[in-house]
Amino acid sequence: MTTLAEPAIEPNPASSIRRGVVSRVADRLGGGLVQVFLILVALFWLLPTLGLLVVSLRGETDNNSSGWWTLFTKPAQLTVENYSNLLASGFGSSFWNTVLITVPATLLVIGIAAMAAYAFAWIEFPGRDTVFLVVIALLVVPVQIALIPIAKLYGLLGIFGSILGVVLFHVAFGLPFAIFLLRNFFAGIPRELLEAARMDGAPEWRIFVTVVFPLAKPAIASLGIFQFLWVWNDLLVALVFADTDNQPMTKALQSQMRQFGTNVDILAPGAFLSLLVPLVLFFAFQRYFVQGMLAGSVK
Repeated sequence: MTTLAEPAIEPNPASSIRRGVVSRVADRLGGGLVQVFLILVALFWLLPTLGLLVVSLRGETDNNSSGWWTLFTKPAQLTVENYSNLLASGFGSSFWNTVLITVPATLLVIGIAAMAAYAFAWIEFPGRDTVFLVVIALLVVPVQIALIPIAKLYGLLGIFGSILGVVLFHVAFGLPFAIFLLRNFFAGIPRELLEAARMDGAPEWRIFVTVVFPLAKPAIASLGIFQFLWVWNDLLVALVFADTDNQPMTKALQSQMRQFGTNVDILAPGAFLSLLVPLVLFFAFQRYFVQGMLAGSVK
């Protein structure tokens, strides 16, 4: 009995050429010349930060008479007097007010959005899709529209000008994006994991805490960074809802602007301190941030 030999599958020349081109491009991008170029680009982007640091460490006379780069020829210009004057002007209380606003606003958004996103992704209830569409629609509502109505509401509640009012405003406007982001991430978790937990008798809150929440660490870290940076750098909400005693750093720095000039000896160290904390936070959670940004594209 004779058997027919299967025809040999010839490789596709076009696909081989594409693979060869991709391999060559990848090899060239991984070369030392490209790495040097990327390092130079990174240093170029860090140049304004370096200049701000040097300006904050120079006296007002030196900053008015020459550029910050002259420090490399005259290192004796360095001084911490600007930072002493900054703390003496009451900037320390503004820094603490910023922490009291940013940390609760970030943690509340993460906690509330995570629970809401889990409900939208894995719990069946009447009107779920309709409510989720309403949440998505809130993403296009500008902050400026709500300033006057919420200011009147805060006046009736007696919290206008307080830190609590600023925190509640940031939480309210941070929740739609947070719920949208986390819901899409939670929906990509394999259903088998949740079904196995339910078969073991785990309630929904235990499934959320022990199964879903640990898997969502990259997305939660990305959301935390976004929310922290938005609240930390906010000026508009602080100008409207925070009084002088509860003002954050952004409002304190804005109040130092002069009519016919800039108060560089106060603004430069204050701006650098306000920049330092987000930079430290970003580099500390950089790994989780990158994983969270790529999570939706690889599922």
